Amino acid sequence: MAEPMDLMDALREVLKNSIIVEGVTRGLRESVKKLDKREALLCVLAESTDEKNILKLVEALCKEHGINLIKIDDAKKLGEWVGLCKIDKEGNARKVVRCSCAVISNFGRESIALEVINDHFKRAVTAE
Repeated sequence: MAEPMDLMDALREVLKNSIIVEGVTRGLRESVKKLDKREALLCVLAESTDEKNILKLVEALCKEHGINLIKIDDAKKLGEWVGLCKIDKEGNARKVVRCSCAVISNFGRESIALEVINDHFKRAVTAE
């Protein structure tokens, strides 16, 4: 049996599936618009951003509207995951652009990765 998928691998796959159906909003300005309109299903925030007020703003909007939030450590990693890069012939990411925030408004198809993320939030709610 395959080993269980960890949260970051699941997040990467869910972002990939969402990009296919154009369900990912990239960048702070557009993400905040989606959060404020309550159109977001999941928010991904990079903690490595220079401006700490961005973190507070996005966290507050997610909390106020009841939107699930996942934090990752590196903005370049998030940029690569949401497609803000060029892929070379070998399949490696080049010219990766940093992304401080991304919002998913459409998960696309159901997948094991989506179940892993949903289970993560269910456990977080029961732990509180």
